[in-house]
Amino acid sequence: MDDVVLCFDSDQAGQNAAVRALDDLLASGLTIRVATVPAPHDPDSYTKEFGGASFQQLIDRAEGFFDFYLRHLCATNDASQDKGRVAVVRSMAEALHKTGNAVLLDTYAQKTAQRLCVAVESVRAEFNKLRAPRKPAPGPAELQKGEGENPAARPSPPEFWLLKLLLLDDDLLDWAAAHIDLSWVRHPVVRQITSARLTRLPDGRRPLVTELLSELTSPDARSLLTEAVSEQRDIPNRSQQLADITRRLRDQFIDHQLAEVARRMNQSDLADTERIELLKQQQELRRSKRQSLSI
Repeated sequence: MDDVVLCFDSDQAGQNAAVRALDDLLASGLTIRVATVPAPHDPDSYTKEFGGASFQQLIDRAEGFFDFYLRHLCATNDASQDKGRVAVVRSMAEALHKTGNAVLLDTYAQKTAQRLCVAVESVRAEFNKLRAPRKPAPGPAELQKGEGENPAARPSPPEFWLLKLLLLDDDLLDWAAAHIDLSWVRHPVVRQITSARLTRLPDGRRPLVTELLSELTSPDARSLLTEAVSEQRDIPNRSQQLADITRRLRDQFIDHQLAEVARRMNQSDLADTERIELLKQQQELRRSKRQSLSI
């Protein structure tokens, strides 16, 4: 089975980055492990000081993702209180169900019970009750198919609201055109409509919704556009909502790229020069996530 190692800094921000990568990887069928770089280093500085061979040892000693995740949950929730224990069990159950792996479910029911000092039967019962929430958007496997994307699938809620805001408010279009990278939008129909909405016509203006509707030939695109503009409701703080949604889509896109960099770094035959180049890419991606997006 393919194996991916996620490598993050030792601070809380680094561990939170590992947790944010969860949704993009769990359903992929990959074996996921997490390597933590000792403080005060990040992967780049650690490799420069100790060399590629030492960094490889960190990778080799990486712990399983769910061992990491259980430890992370117990560190961020008060496991001595009922509320904290329930939060740990619920989060573990939701994450494990995304894998669809019954062996992992049973294994980590036992580990979770042992960590929380509760009966394993109780944890198994909670795991059986709690299922991963169904996603309206395509999963990672479908999203990586490129031309094979299913345009009839529902877009994710952030992508739908991005579309809705851009269709309902002309005042947001200049900012959106300057800040939104269409590669951040994974749903093909949302990407198509967004691109058309943000494109300037020969006379310098952007197309009206009615013009878009007449130009779209795909029934899926026409249906989605109609749905987005038909529900009339007051949307407060539209500019801030657009900035928040754009930031979320950007960060999800970067998290996916970080996961791919981690996968490549885990290749056993990778030269030190290639590893260092990947570390630079990793640092640049992290810097990109720290860039402000505000209106």
